[in-house]
This record gives sequence, C-alpha cells and structure tokens, in this order.
Amino acid sequence: MFSAIFGSVEQGIIFAIMALGVYLSFRVLDFPDLTVDGSFVSGAAVAATMIVFGYHPAIATVVALIIGFLAGCVTGLLHTKGKINPLLAGILMMIALYSINLRIMGLTSENSIGRPNIPLYNAESLFSKFQAFLAPLGIDNTLNQFFSMLGVRYLPSTWATIFIMIIIVIIIKFIVDWFLKTEIGLAIRATGDNKKMIRSFSANTDTLVIIGLGFSNALVAFSGALFAQYAKYADIGMGIGMIIIGLASVIIGEAIFGTKTIVRTTLAVIIGAIIYRIVLALALRVDFLDTGDMKLITAVIVISALILPQYFEKRREKARKARRHEERSAERNYSLNKEGKAIVEARTDK
Repeated sequence: MFSAIFGSVEQGIIFAIMALGVYLSFRVLDFPDLTVDGSFVSGAAVAATMIVFGYHPAIATVVALIIGFLAGCVTGLLHTKGKINPLLAGILMMIALYSINLRIMGLTSENSIGRPNIPLYNAESLFSKFQAFLAPLGIDNTLNQFFSMLGVRYLPSTWATIFIMIIIVIIIKFIVDWFLKTEIGLAIRATGDNKKMIRSFSANTDTLVIIGLGFSNALVAFSGALFAQYAKYADIGMGIGMIIIGLASVIIGEAIFGTKTIVRTTLAVIIGAIIYRIVLALALRVDFLDTGDMKLITAVIVISALILPQYFEKRREKARKARRHEERSAERNYSLNKEGKAIVEARTDK
C-alpha cells in the first residue's frame, strides 16, 4: 500500500504541472482547449529525442516547454485569426500534433519517417542526475530506516524524484501565481470573464488569448517532458486522456479546497492532481478491477467530483433554509408571547 501511494504521489506531482496548464485554459481563459492531449506528447517527444542525441536533460526540458508554448500559440491563432470555433481549433491542433510528434521521434531512427516511441532506459534524466547528487548525503538511507522502524516493508529505492518534483512544482506554482497577478495576467483573467468588457478598455483580446494558451500548453509540454524522463520512455499514445486527468485534478481540488483566491486555487489544483492519482491507485487495488479499467475509473472519479459537490451544496442550502425558518418561527413566537404578556399586564392594571 505504501509503495502504491508513494508512486501515485510522484506521478501526481508531475501531472499537477499539466493540471495547472489545464486550469489556465479552462478556468482562467474559459477556453476548452483539447490541444493538451497533443502538446503533452510533444513535450515528451522533444525531451526524449534531445536526450537520445546527447543534450543535457535540463536543456531538453526547457526546449520542450518552448515547443508547447508554440503549439498553444498556433491554437490561439486558429481561433482568433482563423475565426475557428475554440473546441474545433484544439481538436485540429491535437490531430496535427500527432503527425508532428511521430516526425520528431522519427529523428532518432535511420529513415526519419516517424517513430511511435523512444525508450530512455539507459539515458540520463533530471531525476537520475538529482539522485546522483543526493546519494552521497545519505538522505535515502535515513528516510528508509525511519519508515522501516514504523513497520513499512516495501520502501522506494530513492526519494530523489519526489524531492526534485516538489521543488519544481513549488517554483511553477509561484510563477503561475505571479503571472496571473501581473498586468497581462489580470487582463487574461478579465478576458476569460468578459471579453466585451476588456475590449472596451482597448485591450487586444486576441493577443491575450494567444499568450494564455501558449502559457497553458507550455506547462503541459513541460509536464510531458518530465513524465517521459520519469517513465523512461516517450510514446505517441501517452497523451490520450490527459485533458480528462487535468480536468479531474482541477475539479477535485476546487471541490475540496475552494477558489477564493488565485494562490489557494493553484494549490488546490496541485493537491487535486495528487488526490486523483492516489484514488486511482487505490481503486486499481480492488480485486475485480484491472489496468484496463483506468478510463472507466477516471470517468467515475470526474462524475463524482462534479455531482457530489452539488449534492452537498443542496443539502447545506436546505439546512440553511430550515435554520432560517426556525429562527423566523422563534422570532414570531417571541413576538406573540411578548404581545400576549403585554395584553395580560394591561388587563391586570385595569
């Protein structure tokens, strides 16, 4: 159980960056961007290809982020300049990226006509480099000894992955929080709320949409690059359903922690991604479920996250109405009793 939850937390932190990208497009910009399924693979494909060619993993990851930004900008251009429906623009870009990603990964083969996957089993990654840095400090042994004393049997081989991902996610969160509070970020938020209003202030909403989608898909591609290094492979099909995972993370986080401030909401999205992976891991431990049921489990989790908050909100509203009714009844009874006492006292005086 500990091993399954630990692996889920590792993956959840990686997917949290992707979920932040989905939050920017779906919640902040109010743009149903399906480019995510393609840009996630683009990040993985670019990072894996560059690592195979001998580039430093950090450089490969940054280039993957830039490619994701460009993909998001193209989707924004299709919508704003091409006047294409936002949903259709995302689908078109997702389809186009499928072939582009095959070409990118095909650069590592002799014929360069396309390749569906790239293994990275013997290649260096950000995680392996950080693990090499962490190993002499003896942190892994110390933590494993501590959990062994608590009775945990199956311990992770290294804690380096979760440490570096926590650092990266904290940095990304602060960047997103800072960006959304800048002048451009506030304008993007206003564009998502009311385009007509922000246009009345002479703001170029087309440019704001393009920048917002670029930033969103940059985070998604960055997450894809990290996941490829974590999983030790890049595959053309690894992006299928990423948009659902991102939405599930956003919905779960918002349902549990609320959306009062930007800082709180971005934290909710990150924790929502971790909770989603943990719930998925626990569900797969049920005897009659297997890995082939992951999509079904995901659908059930999203449906539950959408329906349950509404159900509990209705119950709270009903309880509030009942409480107000009781208070009014008590006030009426008090008034009647007071009037009755006044009448009795008046008759007594007479």
